[in-house]
Amino acid sequence: MEKTEGISRARFLGGAAAAGLAGALGPAGAARAAEGRRGLRHRGVVYTVAEGETPATAWNAHRMRADIRAVRRDLHADTVDVTGDGVERLEATACEVAEHGLHVWLQPTPADIPPRDILEHLAETGRFARRLRRQGASVDLSVGCEFQLFVPGIVPGDTVLERVRTLLTGAYDPVVTQRRLDAFTARAARTARSVFDGRLGYAAAQDDRVDWSLFDVVGIDYYSAHPRPADHVRELRRYLRLGKPLAVTEFGSCTYRGAPEAGGMAWDVIDHDKRPPEIKGDLVRSERTQADHLVSLLRVFESMGLYAAMAFEFVTPDTPHRAGDPRHDLDMASYAITRTVQDRPGDPRSDWHWEPKQAFHALARHYAAAARGRRPATDSRT
Repeated sequence: MEKTEGISRARFLGGAAAAGLAGALGPAGAARAAEGRRGLRHRGVVYTVAEGETPATAWNAHRMRADIRAVRRDLHADTVDVTGDGVERLEATACEVAEHGLHVWLQPTPADIPPRDILEHLAETGRFARRLRRQGASVDLSVGCEFQLFVPGIVPGDTVLERVRTLLTGAYDPVVTQRRLDAFTARAARTARSVFDGRLGYAAAQDDRVDWSLFDVVGIDYYSAHPRPADHVRELRRYLRLGKPLAVTEFGSCTYRGAPEAGGMAWDVIDHDKRPPEIKGDLVRSERTQADHLVSLLRVFESMGLYAAMAFEFVTPDTPHRAGDPRHDLDMASYAITRTVQDRPGDPRSDWHWEPKQAFHALARHYAAAARGRRPATDSRT
């Protein structure tokens, strides 16, 4: 983890869930928001905007526009979770999504800056979201993602990585942590409500305790692996009992055998002390494993009639694929449904392009079939 600016979410997922910040979700509501309905209202993908680890992998408008065209035309998604930092990047990407007639889940996730600055970033993003919505776009605003990781001062640690380690080791006071998390979440909700007049959500880790009365949509980053669909249904149903729409704001898997079982920590298989960085152990690349896991989860979400499900993520430029070189095939540690291929493998200054993985094709078939109102084929192979 070379730096925390422009953070790649794939590197920091699931810290709190793995550490066990567990607790009751609060009083169970009588209503089950989507029980009895089938299908998803919104089927989508996460698109991260960030500075990138090198100039070659940084966000740029030309590449973004091509990517959003592919999301609409080839992936057949109807929603994009636009997440990351930098208000201008968020605004430009959200505008492109809206211009393609897609639903926007706009989620600013600045990190490792003072909480006051995070709220100012949220307010500016929220004002833009209100303008975009009043122009006729379909927009939901999320106040952020897993605050205990991204907001300094809730969990001990100066950086996201340090806070992940704190949560994994248990070196924190859970009572104090919960009090700080509650206070910042309430501030974020108030800030967003003051500037945005649409549906408001938040993306929490699975075991977070959140006051969901502050929000219109319950958002969960979901990285469980169960042998039976019924186990996923049982786990997710507790959120539906809150009586609000449920959005799975992230779901997915890395690209090797056993990755689904590693869940939100599957990214942690790169030895960054090596030069160049390399994959730990003897992992076996498996795009089929990733594709099967995504489609199996998608079927669960559809069977429950959830509000939205957004696969994590479209592309991860900083983990390039190296065909025939498993030791340096960093794409195995990526949740992306595309593989990044460098024109000059191993050169961090190299230009690059993405190619669809099996997961991309599997989701595309599923999304296209759902849009046509028929059941997709069961085979997730390309």
